[in-house]
Amino acid sequence: MSATGLEVFDTTLHKTHAWLKAIMEALGLEDRHRAYMALRAALHALRDRLPVEEVAQLGAELPMLVRGLYYEGWDPTGKPLKERHKEEFLAHVARELRTPSGPALDPEAAARAVFQVLAQKVSEGEIRDVQNLLPKELRELWPR
Repeated sequence: MSATGLEVFDTTLHKTHAWLKAIMEALGLEDRHRAYMALRAALHALRDRLPVEEVAQLGAELPMLVRGLYYEGWDPTGKPLKERHKEEFLAHVARELRTPSGPALDPEAAARAVFQVLAQKVSEGEIRDVQNLLPKELRELWPR
């Protein structure tokens, strides 16, 4: 394989770093790992709340590396979850954020930061589709 054959990996790595940097800025973090944890937690909670068809449509718009993270450990059985209230959704984010080391990030701040980045990086039509499938309390976590 030629060096140019690896451009797809270079591109997705570059895009993923840009996503993490934007999340770090939104959360006021210096720690890329904590930004990664926020991205993973919010994406998993969102994914588990969406119908399977919408999971695939949103996934198709994510950079390859972020897409792998999004689908990591996914089992569509019993989905979408019926989390109708912000507290339920944020409890899901909090479970995903839990780590043995260090204090966890605030789940609401993490979700808001990730949704802000999604709103900037994913097509407006796709974001609108996702938001329209969410109850009002969860839509309020997205930027205006």
